[in-house]
Amino acid sequence: MLRIHFTGVDLARVRMAGRPDALWETILSFHRLRDRRDVRLFGEWRTESRIRLNSETRTLGMLIPSRGYFPDFLTPVEGRYGWDVGLDALRGIRPERMRRELELLGGGSGAGSGAGVALPPRLREFMDDSAKHLPRLLGELRAYHRAAVEPYWTHIQAQIEAERAARGRALLDGGADELLASLPPMLRWRAPVLECDYPVDRDVRLRGRGLLLQPSFFCRRTAVTLHDPQLPPVLVYPAAAQLASAPAGGEAARPAVEEQRVRTLGKLVGHTRSVVLRAIGDGATTSELARRAGVSLASASQHACVMREAGLVTTLRHGNAVLHTVTPLGAALLKGGAVAS
Repeated sequence: MLRIHFTGVDLARVRMAGRPDALWETILSFHRLRDRRDVRLFGEWRTESRIRLNSETRTLGMLIPSRGYFPDFLTPVEGRYGWDVGLDALRGIRPERMRRELELLGGGSGAGSGAGVALPPRLREFMDDSAKHLPRLLGELRAYHRAAVEPYWTHIQAQIEAERAARGRALLDGGADELLASLPPMLRWRAPVLECDYPVDRDVRLRGRGLLLQPSFFCRRTAVTLHDPQLPPVLVYPAAAQLASAPAGGEAARPAVEEQRVRTLGKLVGHTRSVVLRAIGDGATTSELARRAGVSLASASQHACVMREAGLVTTLRHGNAVLHTVTPLGAALLKGGAVAS
């Protein structure tokens, strides 16, 4: 069990991340690649990623076990500002911090190496000469990110935006208390403590620093937090997600996928769906969408379904309702005036 203890000041400093964190998504996706579960959600992604992934990942495999602790330095706080910024921060990690966290990794489960524990030879080699081996790690990370994460980034962004919209509604409806209570079921808000199913028993005391909530596409089943209590508190938790098939290398979609998209987009031409797409704004339930667009509830639901199939809208359940948000593709379409109005 993980227990995060809040003060009144911490509640006032709870915040949602503004975008997906590139390094968290990359590291957590490496877990998903080796996991045989969630076939419906990740099965096709695993197949496509493995086809593209033809480079070495031995260093990643050594630093990211299938379960349990992995070093905090792999997910620097700068990763929330983008892939390149995060990678630069990782490149600048101090050797003493790297050594300390690698010792924890060698000890297993993040509990510390303990006296007399012999580190695996390759891990010891990495720790003794990180300046030599860090470039190899960075190279593997880049290659893996290009193969398994980058082709899906637009879809990942859309899912996180939808998650932010749902949590933002909870915050507006009832403040930080309602926001924390609205998080996925594995997270339970029992004020002033947020509890989470966790592999080890642990208490985190925020002590006025607040908490960054970082929704993640590739985080599944349980939330994740940093091991070092001195680092800025962050809770990475599973966002509601549905993975769409991505084109290889981020290039043009495969013919069958592109043909289906063209057929679906063709259904969008017309004044009503233009109005409906614009009416979604920063997020709308089906009832709100019907009211804003001046259409019936059934019509609003049908239009939202077509736009969701076209990749223009993402839909998440919010309480007893569903919340529609515009994806980056939908926003670009509106901005470019490609939808008739």
